[in-house]
Amino acid sequence: MPAPRPATEPGVEDLHATISEWFAASARELPWRSAERTPWGVFVSEIMLQQTPVVRVLPVWEEWLARWPTPSDLAGEPAGEAVRHWGRLGYPRRALRLHAAASAMVDRHEGAVPADYDTLLTLPGVGSYTAAAVAAFAFGARETVVDTNIRRVHARLLGGKALPAPALTAAEMRRASLLLPDDDALSVRWNAGVMELGAMVCTARSPRCEACPVLESCAWVAAGRPEPDYIPKGQAWAGTDRQVRGAILAVLREAEGCVGPELLLNAPVDLAHPPGNRSITALDGLHRLRAPAEQLERSLAGLLADGLAEETGEGIRLPQ
Repeated sequence: MPAPRPATEPGVEDLHATISEWFAASARELPWRSAERTPWGVFVSEIMLQQTPVVRVLPVWEEWLARWPTPSDLAGEPAGEAVRHWGRLGYPRRALRLHAAASAMVDRHEGAVPADYDTLLTLPGVGSYTAAAVAAFAFGARETVVDTNIRRVHARLLGGKALPAPALTAAEMRRASLLLPDDDALSVRWNAGVMELGAMVCTARSPRCEACPVLESCAWVAAGRPEPDYIPKGQAWAGTDRQVRGAILAVLREAEGCVGPELLLNAPVDLAHPPGNRSITALDGLHRLRAPAEQLERSLAGLLADGLAEETGEGIRLPQ
C-alpha cells in the first residue's frame, strides 16, 4: 500500500532531488525501463530479477518477451514451456508462478496486468515487494518499494550501519514510507534511483563511495565506515540439492519427450554419446556430478512435488 504523505523532514527534499538527478544522468539503459516498456514486461522483469543479477536476466527476459509479448501468449502455452525457457536463471518455481499469474490475468483481468497494489497482490506468487514495484514502475503509482539494494542505501545513508538487518523489519518499512516523496512521479524516480544507487555504487562488498552523489550526507561514512554487525552467509551451490535439481531440469528442458527415471537416477556405464543430442549432453552433465543415489532420488522427488516435473507412464517430463 502507498505510504502516508507526511511533512517532509529537513534535508530529505535535497536527497530526493540529488538522487533523482543522479539517476536521470547515470542509470543503466534497461528494456524494462524504456519508454516502450509494457506493464507485462515490467512484471516479468520483477519476477526474474528476484535474487538474480541483471546480466543474467537480460537475455532470458528478451527471449521471453519475444516469445510471449502478452500474458495471454504465455497462458496459452503449457506451464512446462515456461520452465523450459527459464534457462539457468535459478529458482525455477518462479517460472511456474509467472505462468500461473499470466493465467490469472487472462481469467480475471481480460489478459491485462492489474494496475493497483491490492489487485496485484491477489495474483499467484506476488508478494508485497512485487506488487509495489509493478504498481510503481509499470503504472507510476506512489508505492513504498523496498528491496535489498534500497535497504542497504537507507541503512548506510540514514542509519550509519554497514548493512541492514538480516531480515526486513517494520522499522525499515516505516523509514522507507517516511522517505517517500509526496509527488507521485518523483516517488517513482526516488524508488528507482535509490535501487540503482544500491546496485551500482552503494554495493554490499565494495561500495564506490567516491562516486556517490550523496556522500556528504552519508551517516555511515561520517561514522568512519564501521564494520557490519554480522557476516552475511553466502548460499552454497556445488554439491547441493539445488545443483542436482538444476541438472535434472536441464535434462528435462532439452529432452523432446519423456525421460525414463532410470536415466536420471542411474549413470550409464559409458558417458560418451553421439554428438548433437542436447538431451544426452545434459544427461552427461547430470551424472558427471557424481551425486549419491539418495540425493538424485530426493532431488527428483522434490521437482515432482513442486510441480516442476511430472511423471507419466512413459517417464518424467516438464509439466503440461
